[in-house]
Amino acid sequence: MPEALGLEGKQIVVTGGTGALGAAVVEAFRDAGATCYLPVRDSKPTSQASVKVVPGVDLSSETAVRGFYAGLPPIWASVHLAGGFAASPLLETSLDDLRRMLDLNLVTAFLCCREAVRKMGGSGGRIVNTVARAALEPPGGMSAYVASKAALVAVTQSLAKELQPAGILVNAVAPSLIDTPANRAAMPGAAHDRWPKPAEIAAAILWIASPVNRLTSGAVVPVYGSA
Repeated sequence: MPEALGLEGKQIVVTGGTGALGAAVVEAFRDAGATCYLPVRDSKPTSQASVKVVPGVDLSSETAVRGFYAGLPPIWASVHLAGGFAASPLLETSLDDLRRMLDLNLVTAFLCCREAVRKMGGSGGRIVNTVARAALEPPGGMSAYVASKAALVAVTQSLAKELQPAGILVNAVAPSLIDTPANRAAMPGAAHDRWPKPAEIAAAILWIASPVNRLTSGAVVPVYGSA
């Protein structure tokens, strides 16, 4: 049960919180009694009892990320869903393409990890990054994307060892194709019932980020479904 996870009254950051997966993650934390802070680039500020949207935050900007976290109360967990995807053959992949994937998938998570640790203030906490099945089972035709997500796997595992003495557990989830309206529209003939649902992935993130998880750190949890 969500209330048994020890998240009641905890402050949680969720990047990418307005997307299909992000909405499911925010709902899961809300149901568990936590308050979520959502940094977004373009939006109006909104504040409900348990969800606070903070606009004007470019997650690839060191200054913006530092300012966002500095303005928060002490946090328990930071969950990083923000990112991007692009695929192209090697000979059609420019240096700008590579740098864009690194900015979207690696830099954003790295900066958020660092500033989240500052905001945890030595009282322990949880960090959850989002990688991808492609980082663990690299296909062809998306080398820039794979590189960015594989680098985030390495950062996750390195931080897990570094931060363990401070009681901060760092893990990642690795989705495959998520059952979202956009993915269904892009692949109308696929077996959608075999894709992992946002709520299912959110449940895994909820447990990893909760105080109930006292042992798991440095893990990359596959949330593939049967796809």
